[in-house]
Amino acid sequence: MSAPADSLLNDADYRRLTHALLSLVESQVDAWLDEDVIDIDTHRSGGLLELSFPNGSKIILNTQPPLHEVWMAARGGGYHFRWDGQVWRDTRDGVEFLQRLSQESSAQAGQALSYAAH
Repeated sequence: MSAPADSLLNDADYRRLTHALLSLVESQVDAWLDEDVIDIDTHRSGGLLELSFPNGSKIILNTQPPLHEVWMAARGGGYHFRWDGQVWRDTRDGVEFLQRLSQESSAQAGQALSYAAH
């Protein structure tokens, strides 16, 4: 499978970057649990990561290898992100992935949550 014509990534780089992104999210959620900030359950299956909030709402993060994108489904909407050479950016408005995930997680958790790159 070849990369989309406008992609900055080859397939191996895409897999590496998306694995690192989902691992970063899982690590932050684990840290919040350890620090007694919030108990968000995570379930990962391949390129799909499900975040289950205490109120029953969910955010689904899903890799899209054929498109070299990462998709997010949250109460606030559905978002598609593409690598810009530095970070994952929303294909519609350019918002960075971790910023959007922080906004959506905060809204669904009812408290301020911030994911930060390590």
